[in-house]
Amino acid sequence: MSEGIMIILSSPSGAGKTTLVKLLSERKNLVTSISHTTRTPRSNEVNGEDYHFVNNQKFNKMISNNEFLEYAKVFNHLYGTTKLNVLKELGKGRNVIFDIDWQGTNQIISQKLKNKLVTFFILPPSREELFKRLSNRDMKDKLIAEERMKQFDKDVLRWKDYDYVIINNNLEICYNQISKYIDCEINGKETSYNKILIENHLKKLTS
Repeated sequence: MSEGIMIILSSPSGAGKTTLVKLLSERKNLVTSISHTTRTPRSNEVNGEDYHFVNNQKFNKMISNNEFLEYAKVFNHLYGTTKLNVLKELGKGRNVIFDIDWQGTNQIISQKLKNKLVTFFILPPSREELFKRLSNRDMKDKLIAEERMKQFDKDVLRWKDYDYVIINNNLEICYNQISKYIDCEINGKETSYNKILIENHLKKLTS
């Protein structure tokens, strides 16, 4: 039996990667890697389903015990992926999808695991739409949304580290694009990826 592949979705905050990960997991029978985090749950989040919510002491103990495949600090909170479950699922031939940021992605890439790795970076359709999405979240005030917009300008520069960059203007279209690229990667087929289109969109987002 062949081992499973790893699929990573990353994005600046608010670009919609978490929703896409849930869709891909459900429709393509992928195993979602559930991260540990030290941040408090949002009103719609469930412990053990969205994240494993732990305190700083517990998270740091897990770092000391070398339990993480990757971990990173994002907006003053720690996020990490544990090795054990991921490697177990891959060993069973199941494909695992990750909802992690660029720091975690780089850590996984650098480990050069034997499993095939396909990485996606999700972009919003515009800065205006991104601010609207961030402002509509379970956030205390506009200051948090503004802080994340500043971080967006730094995070967006990481797009070059990824195999594919996808614009999330419409959820179904975005899902279909990612799904098609995953199938091509699994079956060793060429894709119709248009890098020039992405580069032009990035100029608009960063100008």
